[in-house]
Formats: sequence, C-alpha cells, structure tokens
Amino acid sequence: MLQISEIRIPVEAGEDALMRKVCHLLRVGPDQIKKISIARRSIDARKKPELFFCDTVCVAMQDSRLERAVLKKSRHKNIMSFNPTHYHFPGKNAEAGDAPPIVIGAGPAGLFCAYVLAQHGYRPLLLERGDEAGARTERVRGFWSGDPLDPDSNVQFGEGGAGTFSDGKLNTGVHDRSGRNRYVLETFVRMGAPEEILYDAKPHLGTDLLVGIVRSLREEIIRLGGSVRFRTRVDDLILRDGAVRGVVTSDGTRIESDAVVLAIGHSARDTFRMLNAHGVPMEAKAFAVGVRVEHPQELIDRSQYGTSDTSHTGPAPYKLTNRCRDGRGVYSFCMCPGGYVVNASSEPGHLAVNGMSYHARDGINANSAIVVTVGPDDFLPFAPDAADPALSGIYFQRELERRAFALAGGAVPVQRYEDFRKSSGAADGISSKMLASGGIGPVSPEICGSFEPADVRSVFPDFAAADICESMERFGTKIRGFSDGDAIVSGVESRTSSPVRIVRGSTGESSVGGLFPCGEGAGYAGGITSAAIDGIKTAEKIAEYRYKTEQNFKTLFFESSYT
Repeated sequence: MLQISEIRIPVEAGEDALMRKVCHLLRVGPDQIKKISIARRSIDARKKPELFFCDTVCVAMQDSRLERAVLKKSRHKNIMSFNPTHYHFPGKNAEAGDAPPIVIGAGPAGLFCAYVLAQHGYRPLLLERGDEAGARTERVRGFWSGDPLDPDSNVQFGEGGAGTFSDGKLNTGVHDRSGRNRYVLETFVRMGAPEEILYDAKPHLGTDLLVGIVRSLREEIIRLGGSVRFRTRVDDLILRDGAVRGVVTSDGTRIESDAVVLAIGHSARDTFRMLNAHGVPMEAKAFAVGVRVEHPQELIDRSQYGTSDTSHTGPAPYKLTNRCRDGRGVYSFCMCPGGYVVNASSEPGHLAVNGMSYHARDGINANSAIVVTVGPDDFLPFAPDAADPALSGIYFQRELERRAFALAGGAVPVQRYEDFRKSSGAADGISSKMLASGGIGPVSPEICGSFEPADVRSVFPDFAAADICESMERFGTKIRGFSDGDAIVSGVESRTSSPVRIVRGSTGESSVGGLFPCGEGAGYAGGITSAAIDGIKTAEKIAEYRYKTEQNFKTLFFESSYT
C-alpha cells in the first residue's frame, strides 16, 4: 500500500477531485487504482476565505508490482510505502473457571476495559452507579427542566460517563504505536459511529450519537459473556492480606473477585474518600477551573475561516492558550462549535457547568471553557485542617461549586464579559443593562437548564479571575471579537480533569494487589479516547496479572507435591 500526505483539495470540490489528484501524483490511470481511503483530513485556512482539505490518503494499486514500480519512479517526498498497524491483544485468553474481573464505572475507560476482557473470555462484571444511557438521558433532561438532581445518575454519572454529555471529541495527544487508538475509533464505527471519525483530524460524535453507541457497546459486552448492572454503586472494598478480594455495593451485596478496576470517573468524590480511608495511595494533582464563554458561532466562523458559509467544513472550532504574567497557564478547553452550556452538577447544593454539542453542531453559539491551571498549593486553604492533602483538590472544587450554586439558587449564573471584567468580585458586578434585559444582551445564552444573571466573578479567587481576564484580552487579539463585552460567561467549570491521581505501578495495580486504577478519574487520561486507550491497557494488565497468578499457583502446587 502507498501513502500520500499533504494533498490539498478545495473544500467545495467534488469527490472526484481527490481521485484526479492522486492519479496525477502517481502518474497512473484511475483503472490502475483498487481503492483510495482517507487516513487523515484537516482544514487548511491559511488563505481564507479560500479553504482546502489537507488529506493524507492510503492507496491500494490493482497490482503489487505496479505499486513497487510507482514507488521506484516517484521522486515526490510525500509518497511512501505504508503498512498499517493493527491492534493485537498481547495477553492470554481466560482459563475456564476464572472469577470474572469487576469493572467499576461504565465510562469510556470502563466500557473498553470490559469490552476487551469480554472479547478474550474473561466474562467481566461491569458495575455502574447510574442509569443505562436512554434512561439517563431522560433523567438529565428532567433535571434541566426543573426536576430534583439525582446524585447517582446525571451529567457526570451513568452509562457512557461524563463524555456522553459533551461534544464527544475523539482527538487525543496520546502517541500510540500499538494500534489502540485506531482500534478505539474502529470499535466506535462498528457500534454505529460515522466512518468520518477514522480520518477527521478533530473527530467528534455528539451527545445524540453517543447514547446509541454506548448502548451498542454494552450489548456487545453482554453478548460476549460479560454482564452489566446499573444502579449499583460500589461503597466499599473487600480487602484481605494486602489485596482486593471483592466489593460491597450500596445495597450491601458482597461480590468477590481478585481483580477490580477503578474506572470511576473524575467526579466520584465519595469513592475517593472511601479509598482514602482504606489507605489506597493517592495524591492531589493539578487541574483547571474557570468559566464557559459563549460567542455567536458566526463570529468564530468568520475569524477562523473568513466566511460564514461552513456548508462544506462544518462550524469552525478554535484552540487558545496563554501564559499569564504570574506564570499560570490559561487555555480553552472542550470547545463546542454550535453547542450548548449545560448544568453538569452531580452534588446537591453545588453547581458545575460543561459544554455539549450534538453531532450536527447546529446551535447558534460557540462555547468553550476558559480555564486557569491550579495546583495543590492553591487547594490547601480550602481544605479542613484534618483533611488528607490528597483530597484537597476536591475541597477546592466543592467550595467554588457551592458559591456558584448560591449565586442563583441552583440556576446557572451568567454574566456579560464586560461586567465580569469590571466586577470587584464582591457580588456587585451585575450591570443594570443586564438586569433590564433579564440577563440577555446581544448574545443570547444557549444553556441546558435554567440560568440567572449574577456576579460570576465572585465565585473565583482573585488570581483566577484576573488570569481569565488577562487571557480573554489576549485571545481577543487572535480571534476578533472574542473579548467583546457582550460575550456571555457562566460558571463554574470545575470538572476539567480529576483532582486526584490514584497511584499505580508498572503492573497497572495500586499497592493494593489486584486493584487497577484506570482512566480519567484515576488521573491517567484526559478525554474519551485517551480514557478508552487506558481501559484497553488495563485489560491487558489484568490478563498479565491473571497469568502470573496462575503460574505462581502452579509453581507452589508443584513444589508442595514433591517436597
């Protein structure tokens, strides 16, 4: 197979344009090509409003001898031979009679860990505290319409994890040569995702597609011999001789296993406390907090693409970073083109927001979190004197979320950016203009859940608010109109990543034998794809762990039988 990189095609050109370009580069006719597949596609906007697809393609010729001849004659640096990498499970299949591993959490890490284990005969038991995806969606919509919050099934908890109610981004910075990344994307396609995610440089699914995809993945786990229990929160571990021997669920049921996966997600604060009480090694880790900012999507399109016509490209995204004068980093996070801000709370009396898009990304606003990095030194003033330092980030999150909830009685607090910038942070920054319009200026908030005008700046420590403002002004020099006073900010965005890292060794285990921290909640991933990859790695570690345990048992049996 041949690979050709950096093929530029006008976005408005038809499908035949790519074939013509490939034939021209290879100096062959279309009848000599068996198949062209796009390996990667990005958008080149350097000459906006002229936009181009920049493609890397794989080309299979009708004859392997012709392929070698083309490669030999070509002097083009972007044409090369290519052998795709396919994922292969490196562990052994399960032996008959092995106790099923327990996987706690049905987010991407837990689902892919269970899926790979099920494929290789391990019959995993997947426990999820929330609802299955369909019922969870109805419950979340009810909450946004005014129903009480369900602490076990909400935007953070339930089948699919927190990423289900997001943009469903699948891009990752993980450099993986084993083929796991491709395997994750191909699995999503088998479960109903569009094939474009296999080559799009910034693939996404959207909440509407994710619900059906995770349901299909769960059904496949069951078909392969695994089992899934919803509304089953794990409240305790069964420990013996320094190793895990099972779990205790919220109804008091004891389930035994020598392998337990902690794919609990970044918001499982009660589980973090339980693990801390058992002495499972954990440490506070840095994360980021800030606001959601909304702009008209048309403003972003014109800045990024030079046009509001995005019929060939889809709405424009952006990614922004800034190093502030105080040395902290501020960056855009989970940018949602044509999306919505959502009330993402999971704890009564506390409020958090997130961003969400449907697959079409056809909302009128773009939104993104603008967040500032915070670390353990920032957390300690918010933690009780007796608190373990490992949990200090949780106390910091909870205090900001408590303030956000109190601002508007549980509605999402919103504020014009101009008022946020001028506010003293002492709850006096609500402008008369905003109050007179019911909190809506020229930019109308697109929020799932109720919202009210309030002094959002008062939620934050002074350093965080100042860094957000400094960075917004900087971002306004990169995207025209970004720092306009009528942009809408809301808060608090506090769940960017886990505030805790559960320490694990080279075997994938905690210091507690057989306990496998996994995914974003354990501090080892940062999005849907990286969490899924970590779930696959954890499945591999469990297979290795089971094999070593079996070999040790056989050795002990042999020695005891002949001594």
